[in-house]
Amino acid sequence: MDGADDVDRVKKKMVFVTVGTTCFDSLVRAVDTEEVRLELSSRGYTDLLIQMGRGSYVPSKVVGQVDPLSSAALQFSGEDGSVSVDYFTFSSSIADYLKSASLVISHAGSGSIFETLRLGKPLIVVVNEDLMDNHQCELADELAERRHLFCCRPRTLRQTLQSMDLESLLPYPPGDAMPVARLINRFLGFPVD
Repeated sequence: MDGADDVDRVKKKMVFVTVGTTCFDSLVRAVDTEEVRLELSSRGYTDLLIQMGRGSYVPSKVVGQVDPLSSAALQFSGEDGSVSVDYFTFSSSIADYLKSASLVISHAGSGSIFETLRLGKPLIVVVNEDLMDNHQCELADELAERRHLFCCRPRTLRQTLQSMDLESLLPYPPGDAMPVARLINRFLGFPVD
């Protein structure tokens, strides 16, 4: 088999991580672990692209190989067990990255959440626990309760990846702003219908 056949056989499945314009080093650190790369590889993901924003933590820019002696890794890994990792700070638009992603791991910013849901991409929202008066947490928890996305904290990302069932996610109904309006009204203390 020649190299071209190998490339055709291995379809890229990219995980796109975005922290928006903020500093969310704990999310970048959480995805920049061998355990998370192993879990992503076991689910068939081949590439990890991290948009790190204003953060100071610089992720590993490597191609990580899964240990061939780990029976658990080989049991689940459909390809060669590697996950390519790359990163950047900012882009004028992340729309193309979101479109090409097979899975999105995002901070809890409403713009990133709704753009990803609009595209119908599986989404894990990671809540930044360092923010005061974290209204983003309420939005993410509500959408997770409605099964539109998965929600976790940086320290529980690996467990969320291990237990996530992408088939259990429900599409977010486009153009239906009432659930969000009710959530905002409840948060602001206004009467909810």
